[in-house]
Amino acid sequence: MTALLGVELAGRPVLVVGGGPVAARRAEALADEGAHVHVVAPQLCEPLADLVVAGRARWSDREVVETDLDDVWLVHTATGERHTDTSVVAWASARHVFCVDAGGPRRPAAGTARTPAATRVGDVLVGVVSTTGADPRRSVQVRDRLAALLRAGDVDLRRRRAAPDRGRVVLVGGGPGDVGLLTVAGRRALAEADVVVADRLGPTDVLDELPADVEVIDVGKSPGHHPVPQDEINRILVEQAQRGRLVVRLKGGDPFVYGRGGEEVVACRAAGVAVTVVPGVSSAFAAAAAAGIPLTHRGVVGAVHVMNGTDGWSVAALTGLRDGSCTVVVLMGVAALPGLVRDALAGGADPDVPVAVVERATLADQRVTRAPLHEVTALCAARGVRSPAVVVLGEVTRPGLLDGHPDAPVDAAADPARMGA
Repeated sequence: MTALLGVELAGRPVLVVGGGPVAARRAEALADEGAHVHVVAPQLCEPLADLVVAGRARWSDREVVETDLDDVWLVHTATGERHTDTSVVAWASARHVFCVDAGGPRRPAAGTARTPAATRVGDVLVGVVSTTGADPRRSVQVRDRLAALLRAGDVDLRRRRAAPDRGRVVLVGGGPGDVGLLTVAGRRALAEADVVVADRLGPTDVLDELPADVEVIDVGKSPGHHPVPQDEINRILVEQAQRGRLVVRLKGGDPFVYGRGGEEVVACRAAGVAVTVVPGVSSAFAAAAAAGIPLTHRGVVGAVHVMNGTDGWSVAALTGLRDGSCTVVVLMGVAALPGLVRDALAGGADPDVPVAVVERATLADQRVTRAPLHEVTALCAARGVRSPAVVVLGEVTRPGLLDGHPDAPVDAAADPARMGA
């Protein structure tokens, strides 16, 4: 009967016998765990040589001898030579040192330990071995299925025991709203979370999938209404992490695209709290794609300018709109739209520049409103356009572009549907 055992090898000497590809894979894995790797072989394959040159292993250029096993914690033999591997296994057994024998196509492995097919997700390491003898292909297939399950965030990965370095913050970019656009890394972070500090925007439906005892703190903001100011959000993140909890800050879009993620990182670091960032799909790009609008298109435009509507036009954005050198994407622009249109027209923009306003991008009730610049404000008011919405200005928003008819007239009264309405 084979028993699984987690072995801590960081800082401990291990011996790898052999200089081929199998020995290279094992030596690299051991070095990754922080082991002090000693390789004994007359010759080395290129990956092993690279490992030695990088200082991650030391090499003895000769055949293995019994004294090489003195004071080591683990031996891995992979010479492919029956006599040598069998001798190493016997020497290890005599010293009560566990030995992994790679075996070969013509003989079964004879060591006292077995290397599992392993996968790591965060700080969880999962290994698969067969209890009835080595069966690497089957172990790998099972490992890969388990890895897919873990990486999809479908397993509760929260720690049940406190750890000194446990408290930390992960800023997760949740994407524009559709849960399917939340990244695998974002889902995995949520699977490990003790606390989720959530915005109003983004994939809020994913919160319903969390275990009931995960604490969810709503800090959502709406236009003109910020019940939880940014300083208080920063305080919540730091305080929860200092209590030893893994805190996920779930944000719409990407944390570093008008998401104040930088401010939250600064607050955590100032308090000595570990913080990492999981990028997200920004609505600046996703909204246009969901509406069938290519932000760049060969022969039409090759640059994009993203701006915050509340800040008004910059010289670069207005110049790009006026001369058609870039597509302009406006976030947080619904309330500011009348002023933006007025100032653009006053600044010399073509009144007939096509504009698309994408509401609730990627969600089932997504709606797209299209009109030329000089008419878009009135049409949006008539249709009751509301945030969250992304405003896209430029020739790429003209209907028919992707059908090969870029000069098709703008039908401002049409009721648009998703994906290219």
